Amino acid sequence: MDPIFQKPYNPNEHEETIYAEWEKNGAFAPQGNGTPFTILMPPPNANGNLHVGHALGTTLQDIMIRYRRMAGYKTLWLPGADHAGFETQVVYEKKLEKEGRTRFGMKREDLYKEILAFTLENKANMESQVRSLGASCDWSREKFTLDPEIIAVVYDTFRALFNDGLIYRGKRIVNWCTKHQTSLSDLETASQTQTDTLYYLQYGPLVVATVRPETMFGDVAVAVHPDDARYTQFIGTTITAQTPIGIMELRVIADPMVDPEFGTGALKITPAHDANDFDFGMRHQLPMPEVIDQYGKLNEKTGKYAGMKIDEARTAIANDLREHGLLVKEEPYEHTISTCYKCNKTLEPRILPQWFVKMRPLADRALEAVEKGEVRIIPEYSAKVFNKWLTDIRDWNISRQIAWGIPIPAKICTSCDFGSGDQSLTSCPSCNSDLIDDPDTFDTWFSSGQWPFATLGYPESDDYRTFYPTSVMETAYDILFFWVARMVMLGLYRTGKAPFHTVYLHGLVRDPSKQKMSKSKGNVINPLTVMQEFGTDALRLALIIGNTPGTDLALSLDKVRGYKHFANKLWNIARFVLERFDEAPIKEKPQLVESDATHLKELSALSKEVTEDIEQFRFHLAGEKLYHYVWHSFADKMIEECKLRFKNGSDEDAVSARYTLVVTLTTVLKLLHPFTPFVTETIWKKISPSVRKLGGDAHSLLITATWPYSHH
Repeated sequence: MDPIFQKPYNPNEHEETIYAEWEKNGAFAPQGNGTPFTILMPPPNANGNLHVGHALGTTLQDIMIRYRRMAGYKTLWLPGADHAGFETQVVYEKKLEKEGRTRFGMKREDLYKEILAFTLENKANMESQVRSLGASCDWSREKFTLDPEIIAVVYDTFRALFNDGLIYRGKRIVNWCTKHQTSLSDLETASQTQTDTLYYLQYGPLVVATVRPETMFGDVAVAVHPDDARYTQFIGTTITAQTPIGIMELRVIADPMVDPEFGTGALKITPAHDANDFDFGMRHQLPMPEVIDQYGKLNEKTGKYAGMKIDEARTAIANDLREHGLLVKEEPYEHTISTCYKCNKTLEPRILPQWFVKMRPLADRALEAVEKGEVRIIPEYSAKVFNKWLTDIRDWNISRQIAWGIPIPAKICTSCDFGSGDQSLTSCPSCNSDLIDDPDTFDTWFSSGQWPFATLGYPESDDYRTFYPTSVMETAYDILFFWVARMVMLGLYRTGKAPFHTVYLHGLVRDPSKQKMSKSKGNVINPLTVMQEFGTDALRLALIIGNTPGTDLALSLDKVRGYKHFANKLWNIARFVLERFDEAPIKEKPQLVESDATHLKELSALSKEVTEDIEQFRFHLAGEKLYHYVWHSFADKMIEECKLRFKNGSDEDAVSARYTLVVTLTTVLKLLHPFTPFVTETIWKKISPSVRKLGGDAHSLLITATWPYSHH
């Protein structure tokens, strides 16, 4: 027996060597002519280290792939990395701040080059971390969202959508971050509840209630409900309102969107600075003067308040209104505001010309795909959430005013806001001005929403024909809308097929007291540190066992430590079995005693159950059953019985026991391999070919051995 078993299992001595051997032997590439089974790795952002959520997703995907590979499928797990547009630029801006620099004032191409170098360095680092998690993905097919062939597909999609009338350039209200100086889609906004002052302002004969007196200089109307008897006499008239800088004339307009219960039931309408007011202004064809600039300061239309920041102006204007007797009353008001999801600053609605995707036709086809079962979502209740979001969807702003990302391949006119996806145009058909290349970049979700067909070489490649649609998209539930829904919509649009058959959503990984992990709380569990201390297999088991789809997992180091003991238990079991075999080797299956026949029957039943659990995405149950079987049935029961049998039993009994132990060990190693690839492969390599053959499988590598149970 190999002398390595004379000391406890030390993961750090084996993991790197084992992974290198898998790669050297081409074990990750698709093999054979079986049914294709494809997973595309959700491309981690190439802007920092992997976190424990990545470790969970990678483990789940690796379990599926390793199982299917051993079960004879032609498996492809395609790895990748995301340039992550806005997110990466924000990370890089923080780096610039620490260096006493800012992106403002930098040449756009210089900033791009710096972020590219930063991203590529992080990408290499991130890939080594994915390897250390045991990911058996095909690195020869790895893709990056900025690869030329990916960009070419993204550009083709943009042109197709434009030609089909599903992309348009429109001057509409968008979410604007005054810190990052870019618009954001509705999904990139966070919301928070806060208490502000509700101001009641005297507008001529009427009183309006607002939390934003500073926008009054952009008011164009007062809105009331058509059935509100208090205002019947004013509907359709024009009133005169005094402000601290002059007189305003405002139409009183009836509209059912007004809530008569809010404030006085009369609302000031500022179309350029409120999304609801913008919709109101569009319905009633109102002017839309802007009074707050891109930096969140009042502009020249606001007289003496010009140049003031919003909060400063709000206080100054309220004081002046109070002084002029125009502030009727004030009261606290709790409401929800939209903030930038990266810097938490309140977003300022602005009217800007941007590129929008018409979502309704795309969303309807995606809803149909889920309804017809073309796409199955696990857990099932997430399908309702998916359907609700797609039912209520608004057009998607895909323009970003940042340097880092894929440039939008379009021509625009700065004089009249015209835009065209036809890049051969040189002059504007509306005003005859010269057209320029659009300086904006795509929302990163527009490119990553095309990941399934773009990475597989749509439309001509063998990989696309073989592996699309893919089998499973495994990702976190919090990007169901950001990413999964958009992949379904764009995949159906470009290829006519849903991009994957099944969506498996995992929950977030939280700390032991179920708190969200954050650097500020100091409760972040770093997977790399944990793997160094306890081994990758221990972390993988801790992430899987007890973790049901779509629910958050509380992870503690004690749990990981427990599974390190389990890996060592398996090591000790292997040592015992191999020592007994070396004492008296056997070459073929003997006549089994009744208890051993029963043990092997139980093992066969376990193989069937574990297979069905994996097939049905019950990974937590499969892992738990294997853990209990190895620890309690195999170690505590069988091995303890065998010790007595070797001591006191007949020769025939000892031969039967040896054979049963060998078959159980080799079968258990196979069943455990998708969950704990390193310790199982390390043991397998140390088992002699004759022992492996006796156990029913002569493969030299466990990763490509045959799964012990077949449905077929």
